[in-house]
Amino acid sequence: MNAAEKSSPRRHVSKSRVTKLRKTGEPKRFYGRGIPGVDLKELTGKLIVIEGADGSGRSTQISLLRDYIEKEGYATVHVGLSRSTLVSKELENAKQGNILGRRTLALFYATDFCDQLENVIIPALRSGFVVIADRYIYTLMVRDIVRQLEPDWIESLYGIALEPDAVFYLRVSPENLLERTFQKNNTLDYWESGMDIGLSLDMFESFRKYQRLIQAEFNKMQDRYGFEVINGNRSASAVAKELQQKVMDVLLSDKVETT
Repeated sequence: MNAAEKSSPRRHVSKSRVTKLRKTGEPKRFYGRGIPGVDLKELTGKLIVIEGADGSGRSTQISLLRDYIEKEGYATVHVGLSRSTLVSKELENAKQGNILGRRTLALFYATDFCDQLENVIIPALRSGFVVIADRYIYTLMVRDIVRQLEPDWIESLYGIALEPDAVFYLRVSPENLLERTFQKNNTLDYWESGMDIGLSLDMFESFRKYQRLIQAEFNKMQDRYGFEVINGNRSASAVAKELQQKVMDVLLSDKVETT
């Protein structure tokens, strides 16, 4: 019995809420060429992605979600951007000088992602864990597109990625993002404000413009990649209740008899 199959109370899941999920028993897929030698049928765990800008409440929701589903009997693994043991320190150090070129920055993040995919995500899925990703390739792709890198090159770069079992995007207005971020940190991040692409000399205005561009690209991706959008402008408890139910529907989807 794998880690995701521990005995625990189970609830009914509505068929109407899992219409976009992979069919029962269908193996996972790579978006492109993938990683050679990986037997996708062995990846019995679930990959759940939580997307959203800094200030969207993403970290809070992931913490609440992990606690919730672990109490339901599922073992979890948590991954995110800039957490690779291979290049994460080098990436953060390189960003401090605010001098990285756009393509160099993209390749740094892609290396970080690929290392985690091969050495953390795939082994965890093979062991039946629920992998909760604090952002995934979509944030990286959107950032690169906003910075005018070629979409075909970006998609090729992330063809190695696994298709998640579900993607939830916490959408928060740029105004609320600005207020939340400044209240939490008392400052704005150079890169998350888009200061490197010359939107405005004023960091606050650059932040607003950059986040609008980011949200516009996420809107374009929504149908293509099957995002579920969650209104993140609400209270943390309201968002948590919706997100937790939707994730449980995904985890229980294999129990639903497909038609």
